[in-house]
Amino acid sequence: MQRLHVNIKVNELAESVRFYSTLFAAEPTVTKPDYAKWMLDDPRVNFSIVEASGSPTGIQHLGIEAETEGELQDLRRRIGSLEGEVFDEGETICCYHASDKTWVTDAQGVSWETFYTSGEADSLHTPVDVADEAEAACCETTCCT
Repeated sequence: MQRLHVNIKVNELAESVRFYSTLFAAEPTVTKPDYAKWMLDDPRVNFSIVEASGSPTGIQHLGIEAETEGELQDLRRRIGSLEGEVFDEGETICCYHASDKTWVTDAQGVSWETFYTSGEADSLHTPVDVADEAEAACCETTCCT
């Protein structure tokens, strides 16, 4: 079963954690100095917040989290039939998780992330030591599952 993903950039993480914990009647399942995530079953959503660090606040992106690699492949096939800018990020570290991702941007410019998470990681982002720094910068600004 897939899960809706919403990521919001916030100015004050602690204040936002208190707000969303009260709203959802649940504490975060993951808490880091610059990030928090709620894996909720009612509503079924992966909701995360990340410190804005000088960038604009608000909804950063939406997404669909696959629970299996097979579900991710199905999502990729559907994305392939859409019109819109598609970026197959592949294996990456994002928001303290190891994930396999594909991104698509709709006609209004809304970024949608489709991903399968295979484990935890020790950093917010993949270190920028890849050959294509422009590609890495793209992913770092849209990241956070």
